[in-house]
Amino acid sequence: MSITENKITINSLEWFYRESAPIGRTDLLPVLLLHGIPSQSYIWRNILPALGSQGTRAIAPDWIGSGFSAKPEKQDFAYTTQAYITALAQFIQALELERFSLVVQGFLGSVGLQYALKYPEQIANIAILNAPISTAAKLPWKLQQMGLPFVGDMMTQDPLLIDRTLEGGSRYRIEDKDLDIYRQPFLKTSAVGRALLATIRNLQLPAAMTEIESGFQQWQQPILIQWGMIDPWLPVEVAQKFADTVPNAELIKLNNVGHYPQEHYHKTILEDLLPFVRRANS
Repeated sequence: MSITENKITINSLEWFYRESAPIGRTDLLPVLLLHGIPSQSYIWRNILPALGSQGTRAIAPDWIGSGFSAKPEKQDFAYTTQAYITALAQFIQALELERFSLVVQGFLGSVGLQYALKYPEQIANIAILNAPISTAAKLPWKLQQMGLPFVGDMMTQDPLLIDRTLEGGSRYRIEDKDLDIYRQPFLKTSAVGRALLATIRNLQLPAAMTEIESGFQQWQQPILIQWGMIDPWLPVEVAQKFADTVPNAELIKLNNVGHYPQEHYHKTILEDLLPFVRRANS
């Protein structure tokens, strides 16, 4: 099952996205997968084909400022939550996704959830993998450093930042061939580092967590939470607090899995994710 790499320009912003076309069934709703920081859509490389094989159209964009999407300067894109939500809405409209399953992971996954609260009519169900989802979540020092004056400017220009962050978060070694792809944007332009710096400085996590925690208490669509239990940055209490207060939320705890579950444990994730998105009511 192949993954296609595509580009689309929307309001002068070029989006890069990976997609698996459905095989067989066409009555299933599409799935939109959103990565965290400092990652890119490549992290879904083992999830996309499995979704396509069961007849689900699966789309994973690189956020603006990440991966192979546009990396505009701050005067052209604010890198705030609202800027991301607006850009994502335009991307979804351009791809004519009227209703879909949403899968989010990591820091920036919270932006996907804020999008869902703003456009609930589009969301059939949500899967959450190790993302900040309650006021118990804090921005880890590892990411805070990337937003500091001077220190952050230097850190975010280091191509090896991606190695240390992805391997540190997942707690497992990543193959060199995969790290080569993750590093490419950092090796091609300094703009990706500046975009990462601006994103972290504008994340406003406490306000986002308050909005998510309160907003989802009235949420009615099913939510699947798959949580790596050895995440060094987001303990399971973050997920438990969310699951205890949100209707139709199921928490599945993944032993020996870190912050980036899809990097090493895609087979475990797919056991529950595939049937979950199949159940989405079109």
